[in-house]
Amino acid sequence: MTRDSLDELLARTDAFIRDVVIPFETDPRIGGHGPSDALVEDLRAQARQAGLIAPHLPPELGGQGLDHAATARLFRSAGYSPLGPLAMNLAAPDEGNMHLLARVATPAQIDRFLRPLAAGTTRSAFLMTEPADEDGAGSDPSMLRTVARPDGGHWIIDGRKSFATGAQGAAFAIVMARTGESATMFLVDMDSPGITVERLLDTIDGTMPGGHAVVRLDGVRVPATRILGEVDQGFRYAQVRLAPARLTHCMRWWGSARRAHDIARGYAVKRQAFGKPLIDHEGVGFMLADNLIDLKQAELMIDWCAGVLDSGVPGIIESSMTKVAVSEALWRIADRCVQVMGGTGVSGDTVVEQIFREIRAFRIYDGPTEVHKWSLAKAIGRAHPGDVP
Repeated sequence: MTRDSLDELLARTDAFIRDVVIPFETDPRIGGHGPSDALVEDLRAQARQAGLIAPHLPPELGGQGLDHAATARLFRSAGYSPLGPLAMNLAAPDEGNMHLLARVATPAQIDRFLRPLAAGTTRSAFLMTEPADEDGAGSDPSMLRTVARPDGGHWIIDGRKSFATGAQGAAFAIVMARTGESATMFLVDMDSPGITVERLLDTIDGTMPGGHAVVRLDGVRVPATRILGEVDQGFRYAQVRLAPARLTHCMRWWGSARRAHDIARGYAVKRQAFGKPLIDHEGVGFMLADNLIDLKQAELMIDWCAGVLDSGVPGIIESSMTKVAVSEALWRIADRCVQVMGGTGVSGDTVVEQIFREIRAFRIYDGPTEVHKWSLAKAIGRAHPGDVP
């Protein structure tokens, strides 16, 4: 894509988010567990009409074949509204699942699962996390308890999953299950016999359609043709999915943090206190200045990591570094925005309060800050085993 065509795409995205998507933020079809599927369909119909459904995907999937650097700019623009990525079919978990399917799936699996997902006509889920009260897999995937056993030309899956984003209403899920000493990924229709969405978790975020679910898999029978990739390679494929997904989370929520900053800035310019606008009080002005610094540093970190991925490097270390730096910076920005706006900031009168909650959850999703730092520390030890002069 040329620079001019990318600039044109970004301009259309900015206008679409501003003029079409933002008015939907007060739609009554947004509930405690995210937007309804009817609202998702309405948003995507608007995006489809504007030619903005998943433009980052390869041309053979209906997109414009953006590299990671261009995708970063697109996703930041789309993230200016919490509903933007959802409208444009850039949201998790579908975006990460599309990336993995494009890398690993067979031609038949691409036709059956990826093409409808890329077109925005279906939703998906990624079932790896398991209930903490059962000592299941969380930040440590090696604790995986869900099992799959072969049965002729099929596999039988048993287990429970937790925090399955979008499972309610999803057409299919990528299910991680233990197979012997390792793990395997399976493509499972969510209406398969034996799958039950037990309940939806009440969480602080609220932009994921289908919410976050606890799902039971009780003797779910899956054809061997639904194995994603190779048997026993599930942990490796998880890294194929998660490294870019960490970065795209950063991109999307960067846009939301910029939105919160813009609203807080406007509030500080207009709101009077003690005889002058809030912006003229150092305590407020300095917080907004810190926001600008954090936004730019986060943007540069995202672009650096995108460049690493575009070079062909897996980017495991780099995406962990970026996820830590960006999630913490965006959290500081959202917190300052609430503080600048006082009582208005903690109310539902603006989207700032929602962005605050969404970004707080971002510090947990795709690996908490502390787990990434722990992984980075281990990498440091491996790279420099006591070679200090």
